[in-house]
Order: sequence, then structure tokens, then C-alpha cells
Amino acid sequence: MRADRLLQIILLLQRHARLSARELAERLEVSTRTVLRDMEALSAAGVPVYSERGRNGGCVLLPGYRADVSGLTPREAQALFAWSGRAALSEELGLRDALQSAMGKLSSTLPLALQDDADALSGAIVVDRRRWFAEAEDHGALPVLRQAVVAQRRVRLRYASASAGLQRRTVDPWGLVEQAGRWYLVAAHRGTARMYRVSRVEQVDVLEAAAVRPDRLDVRAEWDRLRSGLEQNMPVGVDVLIRVRPERVELVRRIATPMLAKGSVARDVPADDEWPHLRLHFRVQEAACGVLLGFAGDVEVLEPVDLRSRMLRLAEAAVAVYS
Repeated sequence: MRADRLLQIILLLQRHARLSARELAERLEVSTRTVLRDMEALSAAGVPVYSERGRNGGCVLLPGYRADVSGLTPREAQALFAWSGRAALSEELGLRDALQSAMGKLSSTLPLALQDDADALSGAIVVDRRRWFAEAEDHGALPVLRQAVVAQRRVRLRYASASAGLQRRTVDPWGLVEQAGRWYLVAAHRGTARMYRVSRVEQVDVLEAAAVRPDRLDVRAEWDRLRSGLEQNMPVGVDVLIRVRPERVELVRRIATPMLAKGSVARDVPADDEWPHLRLHFRVQEAACGVLLGFAGDVEVLEPVDLRSRMLRLAEAAVAVYS
């Protein structure tokens, strides 16, 4: 729509001060002639824009002018205010006050009808990113890492690696990823891209040296590659058939579900038994052992046989320790 394009021109000129008609045309995916007509329309409507000819010319917006965003559609306004409901994300990044201030400024420019709808949706959407039966992670290092990413500065980390213990690493921060309530830093260590769990960063110092970043860096693509490599190296999952004491079935479902393979659920299996049977597909065998042994005699593994044998060995070892 033309109204949307006119607003985009104003916002682009607010940000860049001066752009050629060709640059505007490329960004808006229209012809140069269309851009010039739009500039005339904006000027006629009282927007202080003008065009300058010559090598250093271009389309210009007088300094100090700010666009009224009342041209937002109801869906656009609702989308923005729904995002503001994810206050936890902004708070972890150290941006909660900035978000509230920005949304307050935006709200003051909206027509009343849009404000009412946006406020209604914002108040009705609750985002709870906490995992079941898990404490919230400590993301205290996140605001400093955010600043380092934006400033493109190298950082020195004191990092508690799950496999190698406490380490000191100097890395080039590329970006931050929020995944199911956990934050990760995507960074390069000695030129190799890695992921670092922010809750394991015990200390972060921002250095004066500029971070080394590849040309045309795509942080999402790097994250997808790192995650894919991690998932491919994960231990093989296991399909398990269990019988459960009737009064413990729902508790078993709740506790086991977070450890199951993606998209998997505990499925009922018909059986000639007083105890219900469930089939579960765990992401890793260690998780199956840990979860199911915790129920002691209230759960019995029927299949696979090698898992039964392993659980027996683990139970015998536990008895030896605690006897």
C-alpha cells in the first residue's frame, strides 16, 4: 500500500538523513520514478522532505522531524504489544526499562481504538519460559555480553564447562540465542565457532580489541549449524516399555515427558495387567535410567532387555553404597 511506503520513506530518511532516489527505490523495490512521486506527495502533505540534485544530492528529511506511527494496522499494533509481554527477555538482556519507555512512546501515538486492542492482547498473553521441575537459570552475564555483541568487542570469559571444568577463554562474540528459556552466546574461539551457555559464564570482561567477525555473518545460520552438530553427536535414544503402579501413572508422565524425544509423548499400551503399561521414547538412555530408577518399585521396565540389565546393575551399585 502507498501509505505504508510513504511511512517507510520517512523512517528510512530519519535513520540515514540522506539517500539517493535509486537507493530508496532498491530498498522499497519500486522504480526511481515512483520514489520521486512519493517525495512530491510527502512534501505536499507537509512533511519536510526535499530532493537535491548533483553528485552529492539525494532525498533529504529536515533534522528533528519524527514520523507519527498512527498508520500502524491493528494487527501490527497487536504484534508489537504482544512482544512487550515477553518482559523476561528484555529484563535478562538489561533492556526492560528501555522497552517500557519505547512502548509508552509508541502507545502515545496510536489511535485509542488501536491502544485498547493492543492493551487487551498484551494483558492476555503470558509467556512462561521456565522448564517444568527446573529452577530458573542465572543469566547475570547477559547484559554485558549484549553490550559486547553490539559494540563488536572481544571478551574474556571465565567459563564453567560441563565437560572440562572451569576455563578462561578469550572469544569473539557474534550473537546471542534464546532457546527454550536458556541463553547461549555464539562466539569464535581461535577462529572456530562455538556455543557457550550463558548461565555457565562466571565472569566476563569486555576488551578494547575489536571482535573478528566474518563478512556477511549470519548468526542464525551459525546457530543452526552448531545445534545440528550437537544433536548428531548426542547418545542414541531408547524406546522403553514400562508397567506403572496405577496411582503413579500421571506423575510418571509429568516427570518423564521433558526427557522424551522431540514430539514424543507417553503412550498407553493395552495389557492384561492390573498395572497400566506405557511406551516412552527417551532422548538418551542415561535419562531413561535416571528417571525410571527414581520411582523404585512403582515402575518396572519390560523392554528392552539390555536396559533392564543396566538398571539392575545400577540398582545393585546403589544398594552397595547405601547399605
